[in-house]
Amino acid sequence: MKIGMISAIALTTSLLSANTAAALDTVPELSLTVAKRMVEACEAKAIEEGWLMNIAIVDRGANLLAFHRMNNAFLGSIDISINKAKTSARFPWPTRFFGDLSFGQDGQPGGLPGIAFVDEVVAFAGGIPIMAGGVQVGGIGVSGATADQDEACAQAALDAVGSDLN
Repeated sequence: MKIGMISAIALTTSLLSANTAAALDTVPELSLTVAKRMVEACEAKAIEEGWLMNIAIVDRGANLLAFHRMNNAFLGSIDISINKAKTSARFPWPTRFFGDLSFGQDGQPGGLPGIAFVDEVVAFAGGIPIMAGGVQVGGIGVSGATADQDEACAQAALDAVGSDLN
């Protein structure tokens, strides 16, 4: 190969690598600091309402970033909260959507009943995707009270850090 051709290939490879690295730098990321603030906000809501919650925050890859079990919260709800968070990180919908999809709503049957039997997919409320700048960066899952209360607690966490996620 001629030296000019090798130089052109090297330059092109270098430019492509630089562009890829720059693109990766611009993707929003869920920080541990924000995840901790979400846990604190969710716990504050739970205390205010008298709920005992397990609170899980995962990153975009569904890897556990933060977890908190309030004193006397159900031990069985630990895995449920983590799986709600994972479900919400892997799909761009709240876990309530999977319940509606599987079990139906307003007296109508669900369109995909089998989704409720997929491992680690939770098909009831309490998990919500975490979005930053229009990009999904993780999920929050809360378990320990009713599904609606779990979801309200998760939403309180998102509301508390909303300006940090844009």
